[in-house]
Order: sequence, then C-alpha cells, then structure tokens
Amino acid sequence: MYKKIMVPVDLAHIEVIEPALETVADLARHYDAEVCYVGVTSNTPSSVARTPEEFTRKLDAFAEKRSKVHGQPVSTHTIASPDPIADLDDELIKAIDDVGADLIVMPTHPPRHLDVIMPSHGGKIATHTKASVFLVRP
Repeated sequence: MYKKIMVPVDLAHIEVIEPALETVADLARHYDAEVCYVGVTSNTPSSVARTPEEFTRKLDAFAEKRSKVHGQPVSTHTIASPDPIADLDDELIKAIDDVGADLIVMPTHPPRHLDVIMPSHGGKIATHTKASVFLVRP
C-alpha cells in the first residue's frame, strides 16, 4: 500500500522523536517501504552542523544507522532555509512531492488550547497534502 515513508527528523532532538522512529521501522517492514528521512537546517551554523553540507552528511549517517534497525532502503532529503522555524511546515509540504512520499510519519504533542492559535505541524501538513499522515504521540 505504501511505497515511500517520509519522516521529518530533528537531529538535535532524536530522543524526543524515538517513538515515531519505532513506528516508522514497523511500518517500513510491514509495507516493504523505503524510508526517506527529511531534515530542515539553517543556512548558518547551528548546534548540529556548521553548514548545510555538514548537516547532510550527518543526516545520511543517521539514515544508514536507522536502516540497520528496520532493514529497509533509506534515502535523505536536506532542506536549507534562512529561517527553519518559520518555514518548517511549508518546506515539509513541498518535500512530500519532492521525494514522492505517500505516507508521512511524524511526532506530535497531545492536544492543548494553544493549538487553536498555533496549529500543530502535523495538522497543517495533513490538511495541505494528498499523502496520508500518521502522527505519533509520546
């Protein structure tokens, strides 16, 4: 049913997204699907990498490590942005088409009142793409 699963990852906070990564591993094995890890980085030095190229190398290494967990093919897609926080949702929506994903798996938080003013990333992505979106709560 699913051929390519896209997973947005934050290399600075891998421990927070671990439940989503476990879900991706199960789904990838079940559907014999490729997993595409997508990372958004700034054009300027960050806590993860000093350049977008260094970030890409780290994302590639992360994907290879994860492929040993689920045994499925992996790919990566790096997005360099002048303002990753402001551009995140739009860049991820664009990446879905760029990588050809038919399922997006991403972590989310429990619902809260603030969501009325600032919706979750997953909620916005689900309303702006034809791909299925699977949100994983901690």
